[in-house]
Amino acid sequence: MNEEIDRAMPAADAQPHGGTPQQGLAPLALGALGVVFGDIGTSPLYALKESFVGHHPLAVDPLHIYGVLSLIFWTMTLIVTVKYVFIVMRADNHGEGGSMALLALIGRRLGPSRWTPWIAMLGVLATALFYGDAIITPAISVLSAVEGLTVVQASLTPLVLPIAIAILVGLFLIQRHGTARVGALFGPVMVVYFLVLAALGIFNIVRHPDIIAIVNPLWAVRFFAFDPGLAFLALGSVVLAVTGAEALYADMGHFGRKAISIAWLYAAFPCLLLNYLGQGALLLDEPAAAANPFFLMAPEWARLPLVILATMATIIASQAVISGAFSVTQQAVQLGFLPRLRILHTSASAAGQIYVPLVNVALLIFVILLVLSFGSSTDLAAAYGIAVTGTMLITACMVGVLTFSVWRWHPLVAGGVTLAFLIVDGAYFASNATKIPDGGWFPLLVAAIAFVGLTTWATGRRIMRERLRDGAMELDLFIRSTSGSLKRVPGTAIFLSSSTDGVPPALLHNVKHNRILHERNIILTVRTQGVPHLREEGRTELTPQGEGFYRLVLNHGFMEEVDIPAALKSVQDCSGPITVKDSSYFLSRQTLIPSSRPGMAIWREKLFAWMIRNAESPMEFFKLPVNRVVELGSQLEI
Repeated sequence: MNEEIDRAMPAADAQPHGGTPQQGLAPLALGALGVVFGDIGTSPLYALKESFVGHHPLAVDPLHIYGVLSLIFWTMTLIVTVKYVFIVMRADNHGEGGSMALLALIGRRLGPSRWTPWIAMLGVLATALFYGDAIITPAISVLSAVEGLTVVQASLTPLVLPIAIAILVGLFLIQRHGTARVGALFGPVMVVYFLVLAALGIFNIVRHPDIIAIVNPLWAVRFFAFDPGLAFLALGSVVLAVTGAEALYADMGHFGRKAISIAWLYAAFPCLLLNYLGQGALLLDEPAAAANPFFLMAPEWARLPLVILATMATIIASQAVISGAFSVTQQAVQLGFLPRLRILHTSASAAGQIYVPLVNVALLIFVILLVLSFGSSTDLAAAYGIAVTGTMLITACMVGVLTFSVWRWHPLVAGGVTLAFLIVDGAYFASNATKIPDGGWFPLLVAAIAFVGLTTWATGRRIMRERLRDGAMELDLFIRSTSGSLKRVPGTAIFLSSSTDGVPPALLHNVKHNRILHERNIILTVRTQGVPHLREEGRTELTPQGEGFYRLVLNHGFMEEVDIPAALKSVQDCSGPITVKDSSYFLSRQTLIPSSRPGMAIWREKLFAWMIRNAESPMEFFKLPVNRVVELGSQLEI
């Protein structure tokens, strides 16, 4: 794992450039409102309801209403506003955010140290938890919106599951076509949605304007003082109000820190707060409305249109998390935590719009199984929260590393901030941990599977490189031993190598079987840097080795695709241009044999060998011309 971090660190001459968008601030803020806040924006559909009718129901009386709303207000203030907007979003990796970007940032700034493996483990664990969240978010969001039909007419209850499943299937089917056109509607739809949230809130607040008193934290204190045990359990439902907070950081590269901050502080936060206040005011008058306060806030004539609007908002929220899963997967592949996967670009102008077929199919299957297994948003709420709070807790730990070791804040300030976050996030995580038997096990199971896959691939690659390095011949010795003894043929041979040392197996096997060398031989290594994007200068590192041999390193950012033929066109000082028609690519395909040698457990070695066999072909992944590729196989014990 340590080596994966080292590999993600940029060379000294790497020229990163940030992903900060260049559009106007207003369009960016509008886009952020549509994409970034889709998840947290749909939380009013279920957060307050689950606090009163969930697995740990509360009495619908003024003390509990004021207490829960006070907790929701201060949770949004402390976790979203203070933690993410004011602090975490300062930790940008050249404009990009998210667990993988933060992991690469810390690894680059700190360099190899005794803490590096633990920091890497935290980043990988946060990524694994994200996949659990990416499965539950579409399920609970769409299901909770469609359940509004039962408020319109109780006889529609049998249609809830079929309609929800149909919407989810349609959502995943359109992913292959890209989200550019649909994405253009996200902002305006969510603006209407947030305005409706605010209007519904104000409509109910006028009946009980004293509900605004919940901003006083004493109401939360009184709630805990009256019933500490139940208040602690209620945190598991209260935290549903901030699900999606991680999206502020993860999507920072698409919209920029300033646009996201403005969209939250001046639009999303006020509208959400007004809606929660309105739900609380409704419950003061009608305790029975706790069954579904969001839809019961609206007049009867407006409930069906509200169901339609809420469903559109949940589709947008689901789209955002699905796109996030694609982006996280691409980053994991580039940073060496996942095997090569088929990644398709769905937009000619927006590099970040990608489609990963395997991830899309896996998410669809799990989401449908989840909806069918749990059957209602209330039951799903028990599964929701553990992945979100786990990710928040991990982010708090990594922010602690940043404040102490990277930003070098005063120890008292860094310690105080980190401790506060750990206490708050730890309390919410502990509360959600009580829901593990009721469904919280599901995202943990998904995270465990993802974690095993991520770490097995990273560790297996490290072991494989060590085995290859142990048996590798020094390039200088190879050149001296073959100089003048082998026939030279016209053209350029490009040998792909995962290491910048030694002779790649493909070159050794070519000499062994064909007994020839090309006039020009390039040993090519593709290296991922710990920054999202690189400038053109500094992308290539060419080192002449003599006798027609060259060692070439192609650098790229962890959010960029790799097109080797296109990159080779810019290589200079290599005895002439490198053209497609005169070049042949030699790849080495290892057949791995699990053994009892020190490394990984046998079952993990078999898993790694299976991942190797099913990885995307290097020809497609690196955009190599199929008719110019030669693959040479060998066996390797790990």
